[in-house]
Amino acid sequence: MLVRRLKRNGAASGASNGGSDSRNGSLIDLRGVVKTYETGAGGLTVLKDITLKVKRGEFIGVVGPSGSGKSTLLNMITGIDRPTEGQVFVGGKAVHTLSENQLARWRGRNVGVIFQFFQLLPTLTVVENLILPMDFCDTYRRREREGRAMHLLEQVDIADQAHKLPSALSGGEQQRAAIARAIANDPPLIVADVPTGNLDTKTAAGVFELFEELVAQGKTLLVVTHDRSLSARTERVLHLLDGRLHRDENNGKWTR
Repeated sequence: MLVRRLKRNGAASGASNGGSDSRNGSLIDLRGVVKTYETGAGGLTVLKDITLKVKRGEFIGVVGPSGSGKSTLLNMITGIDRPTEGQVFVGGKAVHTLSENQLARWRGRNVGVIFQFFQLLPTLTVVENLILPMDFCDTYRRREREGRAMHLLEQVDIADQAHKLPSALSGGEQQRAAIARAIANDPPLIVADVPTGNLDTKTAAGVFELFEELVAQGKTLLVVTHDRSLSARTERVLHLLDGRLHRDENNGKWTR
């Protein structure tokens, strides 16, 4: 068994469950989203009229050729970037209307983001990287934060690496630490942008096993992947092509 079963942890004082769902019962509700970037050669439209609903607890793969808009779609959902046109609702919150400060607080409590290159702060130990989001959002009592961070590291089987700097860890260990950090504030939504792109096949399969455990908890998870064998493990696959939602498959299979 590559990982221990993740146990559900209720949010403690200050933690958020992401608010109530939007009126249609979806955790994620994108309505006519367009994203255009201004370049020296004129406007470049990366997303074109994306309308999408995602229910709580869904495990969704996002696939498509390079430049099809996959990462931009995640950025719309997480509030990392804003739509040029359209509306983005997550947990009933109109994300596209929030100020930068409001977005930072909202994202910290409601969305866990996992990057391809881990993005762990290099001057902090692994356990300090996990404590940081709890400090930032003031979730959990101060005296509880280190204990929670250690518990999460135990769940992803790297508690013995807690007091090392990220550079001392393997790529797979760093990604496990990044996953633990993403769930530090017990967010309802987790998004991952090519999280296994730098990992070997066995380690990548272990990361997806962790994702499946999170979905079993009731988390909603969207993952961008280029690996067909991994996207086939998701429940639903969104296929982007030239900035449009070309196909939305509910059978968990990736096909051209």
